[in-house]
Amino acid sequence: MTEPTLVLDDAYRWEKTAPDQLWMTQPINKGEVETYTWAQGMDQVRRMAAHLKSLDLEPGSNIAIISKNCAHFIFTDLAIWMAGHVSVALYPTLRAETVDYILDHSESKLLFVGKLDDLGEIRKGIPEGMPCISFPLAPPNAYESWDSIVARTEPIRGNPTREPEDAALIAYTSGSTGRSKGVMHSFGTIAVVLDGAEQVFAAEVGDRMLSYLPLAHLLERIVVELQGLRTGMQLFFAESLDTFVDDLNRAQPTIFISVPRLWLKFQLGVFQKLPPKKLARLLRIPLLNRVIKKKILSGLGLQHVRLAISGSAPIPADLIQWYRDLGLELLEAYGMSEDLAYSHASYPGRGRVGYVGHPMPSVEVRISEEGEILIKSPGNMMGYFKQPELTAESYTEDGYFKTGDRGEQDEDGRLRITGRVKELFKTSKGKYVAPVPIENLLNNSAKVEMSCVSGSGRPQPYALILPAEDVRANLGDSGARAQLESDLEALLEEVNHEVEGFERLQFLAVVRDPWLIENGFLTPTMKIKRSKLEDCYGPKTEGWYGAGHRVVWEA
Repeated sequence: MTEPTLVLDDAYRWEKTAPDQLWMTQPINKGEVETYTWAQGMDQVRRMAAHLKSLDLEPGSNIAIISKNCAHFIFTDLAIWMAGHVSVALYPTLRAETVDYILDHSESKLLFVGKLDDLGEIRKGIPEGMPCISFPLAPPNAYESWDSIVARTEPIRGNPTREPEDAALIAYTSGSTGRSKGVMHSFGTIAVVLDGAEQVFAAEVGDRMLSYLPLAHLLERIVVELQGLRTGMQLFFAESLDTFVDDLNRAQPTIFISVPRLWLKFQLGVFQKLPPKKLARLLRIPLLNRVIKKKILSGLGLQHVRLAISGSAPIPADLIQWYRDLGLELLEAYGMSEDLAYSHASYPGRGRVGYVGHPMPSVEVRISEEGEILIKSPGNMMGYFKQPELTAESYTEDGYFKTGDRGEQDEDGRLRITGRVKELFKTSKGKYVAPVPIENLLNNSAKVEMSCVSGSGRPQPYALILPAEDVRANLGDSGARAQLESDLEALLEEVNHEVEGFERLQFLAVVRDPWLIENGFLTPTMKIKRSKLEDCYGPKTEGWYGAGHRVVWEA
């Protein structure tokens, strides 16, 4: 049996065969960029690896990174692995108490502090006395700097290797509820997953990707960083939300991965310039059809994309179809941190709208009697760090991971997600309601940015509605508010016509404050924190139910 090609082997190969090939492009200040060839980048990696070796840490020590996406994040991963250690990435938006918990629980010996919006909050969570190294793009701080270390340190020689069974990384789940869990993955698992992904998506050296979703999340880590190391593609980074369009146009990506909320925002941006009915009318005109499609994709910076993927959370079927009607075959991917985001995907040319796709190569799947999706993947984790009991509870006796998702398969083996097992709630009539399919129907509306269906113990469920950003901006105008109320009443009728009687929403509750990562309503991967929303708005539901209106407004 052929030994898998490990991630360090990938890096050494490009360093040797394509030293002058452009590897990464990093924005540094309002349009200025710094570029790294494979030779330049690997020189920095080798120097930092030599420094880490000089610290005489116990082999296999955990070393943490907290940073937004940047070239030095990837340099650090490689340096940690080259020095014989394990990478622990933290989301750059975490609160101090979570930073403190992860650094303590992971037993991290060192922390790399990188590109951050707010070091003040994070600094509160860094244990006193923990050694820190500062990236060039980090906010001002007193930590030892990356640049000073690499300037004085000779690069490590040769090509240090790791064993397939060695732990490579620990990913702490973003978690919509409860404490984060440390998911451990090995070098061998990463190699097998990359091999399988190559069979389906065939990424290659000429491809370009923009990295902007958190690299602490395993979907971005695998698809951007590790697939980039495997294929030798060129990576670009986003500077900030304000410069995102410029960053996207600089990258001209051929592969683009995003989350449902951003795919929706792109669509709503188009609708602000071309209302849906007008756009649909123009697309029916043969002479204009191709021109309009090209203009829209170019305006989004996606005109060169040959592989477009949505992951991390459910995406409405109508939104996928909208992009496909524009000529962009938007594919879905489904996976979890526990299987290294390697479970299901819409294969190019074989996708079905509303389904997350076929099993990836060597993935086995079955549906339990309770409707839960069970996965046996070559990407299955080594286990939860320091939680063997929880690891054992997460698998069936024959090795299938219990995803917690409900689903069903079509006749061709494609999987459809129908909700979360634990998200089901029971009405006072004794009926179980799965909120996600109803939320997807609501989110199809251009007036809605996000929704959350709730109503445990009530006769009928209801939905919180966060209007689209442009709609919220005009709610001070009485005419705009009246129009939104009318539109939502029509949406309520439409959705209730599509669902079972016990699932019909009694009312829609319009909220005004945005749901953000920063205020705790979204996870770092932009999934709603259902328990947080219910805790926040729950005290108001008694009045909302008592009002008897079809659309109610947050006071």
